[in-house]
Amino acid sequence: MPSTDKKQSKAGTRSWKFAVVITFAVLFAAVVLYVANEQYRFLASVEEDPGFVGSSACRKCHQEAYHDWQGSHHDKAMDIATESTVLGDFDDVQFTDPFNGVTSRFFKEGSSFFVETEGPDGTLDTFQVTHTFGFFPLQQYLIPFPGGKLQCLNIAWDSRENKWYRLPPYEIAGHDDWLHWTKSGQNWNSMCAECHSTRLEKKYDSETNSYATTWFEIDVGCEACHGPGSEHVKWANAPFWARDKERNYGLKVNSSEVTNKQQIAMCASCHSRRYQLGDNFHDEGDILDKMVPSLLDEGLYYPDGQILEEVYVYGSFVQSKMYMEGVQCSDCHNVHSLKLRKEKNDLCLQCHRKEQYETPSHHFHKLEHEGKPNDGAQCIKCHMPGRTYMGNDYRLDHSFRIPRPDLSLSIGTPNSCSASGCHSDKSIEWVNQHYTKWYGEKKGVHYGEVFAGVQEGADQRENLYQLAQDEILPEIVRATALSLLRNYPGSKTTEVFIQALQSPHALLRYVGVRNLGYLPEGEKLRFLVPRLYDKVKAVRMEAALVLASVSESAIEKDDKEQFFVALEEYREAMIYNSDFAPQRYNLGNLAMALREPEKAIAYYSAALEIDKQFYPAKVNLAMQYNQLGENKKAAQLLREVVQERPEQYAISYSLGLLLAEIEEYEEAAVYLGRAADGMPEYSRVRYNQGLVFLKMRQWEKAEKALMQVIETDPLNREYFWTLANFYLDTGEIEKAKDFARYLLQRVPVHRDAEELLRKLQ
Repeated sequence: MPSTDKKQSKAGTRSWKFAVVITFAVLFAAVVLYVANEQYRFLASVEEDPGFVGSSACRKCHQEAYHDWQGSHHDKAMDIATESTVLGDFDDVQFTDPFNGVTSRFFKEGSSFFVETEGPDGTLDTFQVTHTFGFFPLQQYLIPFPGGKLQCLNIAWDSRENKWYRLPPYEIAGHDDWLHWTKSGQNWNSMCAECHSTRLEKKYDSETNSYATTWFEIDVGCEACHGPGSEHVKWANAPFWARDKERNYGLKVNSSEVTNKQQIAMCASCHSRRYQLGDNFHDEGDILDKMVPSLLDEGLYYPDGQILEEVYVYGSFVQSKMYMEGVQCSDCHNVHSLKLRKEKNDLCLQCHRKEQYETPSHHFHKLEHEGKPNDGAQCIKCHMPGRTYMGNDYRLDHSFRIPRPDLSLSIGTPNSCSASGCHSDKSIEWVNQHYTKWYGEKKGVHYGEVFAGVQEGADQRENLYQLAQDEILPEIVRATALSLLRNYPGSKTTEVFIQALQSPHALLRYVGVRNLGYLPEGEKLRFLVPRLYDKVKAVRMEAALVLASVSESAIEKDDKEQFFVALEEYREAMIYNSDFAPQRYNLGNLAMALREPEKAIAYYSAALEIDKQFYPAKVNLAMQYNQLGENKKAAQLLREVVQERPEQYAISYSLGLLLAEIEEYEEAAVYLGRAADGMPEYSRVRYNQGLVFLKMRQWEKAEKALMQVIETDPLNREYFWTLANFYLDTGEIEKAKDFARYLLQRVPVHRDAEELLRKLQ
């Protein structure tokens, strides 16, 4: 027995020692793992500003995505001009511009590509093509100019039909026009670059009007969407047990498991009509921290929100029911190849039931026509009508709207049924008759009818109030309604603007702030100072701009620092975009608000250096000269505006008043007459013309103008009193008495008229 106990004791000792060894080994391994893990965590956090590594660094691990990306529109967004990248015919061929008759010649010298064409001074010159831009359905060509500029040639290659053609496909004023290929409207650095390359830094110097633009990758590579990849590469190279998934795999941009709003905000950085607030540093946050998207403005969209100008996709898609229900870009598009996930109706049938929608009981068209699939049975033919941009690039409207031929009849908007290739040979009445028979009449007011009414001058304030406050409607529709309410001032309008300041939607807050510039100083401070602390950059900036007009001493000491921070954000955004005339103009307006007239004059003049035809800068420059007493300069600027834009009757009116002020009455009468003819509803314009005729002692013309005035506005006592005095001065005493009596009939107590009648008795 003792021997047995001894054996057991030895065995127990060995087990205990073994357990100690195992425990120690586990603890040691755990310590090693912990230390290694912490080491990799440390390494992953060293680079506060991750660097770019290039798309080729992604290829090893992401072979499928990389393969899909190769050859895509993103991959071929821009390239060096070589034999393999240039699609156009440079074999000593000629192209004659159909609008100005200029004949250009395309040729090669060795491996370099050249074009002989009209230069910045209107004469023929030879230019080297250094870069290609895009590839299908067109390819454009970039030409270097002094000051670091790349200019987009106005002759592009149609890669579908293999021919040269002119851009834009309409006539422009000439080589001084902003849209001439050598001018700012066709400048790559400002108009195109940010969306055709990766990690683009514009680096514009407004003092020298030059660029030092750089990119990390010439085309739209992986990091253009995913952000800088150096931290991700470290994460991927770390042992699996040291990878911290919570840090988004080392990527700055989270592109997986995101909401549709987050994904669409990523794509909207390029696929939208907007103005940027700065270079894209891939920071998280609201879309208005990076840019301000255009609203459904007249000239950009049809009143019902259909695409009109080149507005890309964002503004139409966020109107859609698809967006409201959570659909995002990647549901339809492979985000790497950019191709559709499925073809034709199969794409839509990923979500929509085939038995309900791909049937004549829904679309009332045969599934086949002459043995081929019938276009009328294709979802996109009805729900995604398109327009052609850049001369040959047909793009689809992504608002996925229901055809509305009734709106075509009432407000003149397009409808897909009447589109080319469908029923364009039929009247809209015929189309609407069939549509109503199949689907019934539409009930309620469409926002397009309201927006069209505003454009036509109708009083739509009540409808706009409803649209702006209807939380069921798309945010962009509500923001557009809110913006249009500035045409209808009043207490209710102000109330709606103030309510918008508390909206959870940054776009509504932004528009609300922008519209409240007319408030008295005290109310501006009360309602807009809190918005200086808004979490979204564009809202803060706009609040600072509106508050810039109040006296600095009126802003509380505790708020001044934030006011200057937000004001500097605004100034930096405008300086970033100061290669555009409107942003220089905005800086001029800021200088005006800050009571810095010399700076305002400098900025307005600088805006006109960019675009001589940007008339708002000329008008405000004239105002500044007028305030400084330099009325000759002011008048000349306004003359230029009304000569270029005779339809700007309000400016003709301003010019007429200014000329009268400097006693150039004959010319003043001409411009006041033009303004009065163009704005007959504004009686005071004609009245001022009558006063000018009085100054010139042209009695018959004065009488005619003043009589027109009382016909337009028979309740204005000032007009009657002027006529009474006019007839008194011309010796027509009875007429003077008559107008004094008319005046007393309308205004029982008018001491001057009573005194006049007593004197004339």
